[in-house]
Parts: sequence; C-alpha cells; structure tokens
Amino acid sequence: MSVKIRLTRRGRKKRAMYDLVVADSRSARDGKFIEKIGTYNPITNPATINMNDEKALDWIMKGAQPTDTVRAILSYRGIMLKKHLQIGVNKGAITQEEADKKFAEWLNSKESAIQSKVDKLAKEKADAYKAKMEAESKVNKARKDAILAKKKVAEEALAAEVAEANADPAEKAMEEEAADAIAEAAEPKDGE
Repeated sequence: MSVKIRLTRRGRKKRAMYDLVVADSRSARDGKFIEKIGTYNPITNPATINMNDEKALDWIMKGAQPTDTVRAILSYRGIMLKKHLQIGVNKGAITQEEADKKFAEWLNSKESAIQSKVDKLAKEKADAYKAKMEAESKVNKARKDAILAKKKVAEEALAAEVAEANADPAEKAMEEEAADAIAEAAEPKDGE
C-alpha cells in the first residue's frame, strides 16, 4: 500500500481551502484518509498554513510520499530540510545539536522573510488608502470651489439687481440716453 500526503478540497466555489491529509494513494481525493495533519488556505496573502510539523515529519520519515504541491508546502515550512538534516544525524554525518542549530538559523531567516513580506503588503495597502483619500479630498475641494464660484456669481447678480432697483430715476434716464446715443453712433447713416 502506497501512502501519500496530499490535499483534500473543501470550501465553497472559488473560495477553496484544503486539508493536508495522509491517505492511501488509491482512495478518492476527498475520500477516506488515515490522518489529518493540517490545513492550507491559498486565498490569503501570504498563504496560511496550519500544520502539525512533528506528525508531518514522522510520516515523511516513515516513507509517505508528498504530492508536488504538498512537497512545496513542506519545503516552505522546513519539514523537508528537517528530514534532510535528520537523515544526516542518523548516518552520523552531523550531530543532533548541529542539525538543530542549522534548522534554527534557517527558520529565523524564513520568518524574517515572511514578516518583511507581510510588512510590505501592509505598507502598500496603507499607501493605496492614503492616495485614494488624497484624490478624494482633491475632488471634494474642486467641487467646493465650483460651488463657491457659482454662489459668488449669483450674489453679484443679485447685488446688481438690487443696485439697479434702488437707483434714482434720474440716473436711470441718463443711462438710457447714453445707451441710445451709443446705439445711434454705431448705426450707419443713409447717406454714407
């Protein structure tokens, strides 16, 4: 019997989430399994992996074969490196302390890389939000300026009407005579 470590799908349409399971290679994808060792959610950024590392290492050391995707997940979590180091310890090439030290160094560098990615994504999100708010404030300021300009024009027109309504009749007559004189001067004469 060939034992595989593979993914079983769950979740709704286009929102897949997977369980990491140890199963017989002959069973269906979402069928019977021997043991569930974790979950994998590829939708989050970075992908969320919750796994019992000791059980995964135990099954790998017993000879369970991971699928390609699960192998990538195990490598990402350091299980494959731990297996490699443990084989070296079993053969006597290195001591357990050296293996633990190498794995701890790798784990620290991996965690710092993951944290830098999370920080970068958070910074990009904050910058995008800030740019969106600045653009929105510019649009709001332009609208406010346009409304103030319209209001100013309306107030000036109203002030002109009020001034015209309050003008003396003698001044109105003089303005009308001036307008008539200008109109006569602008008209061409018959003889010319």
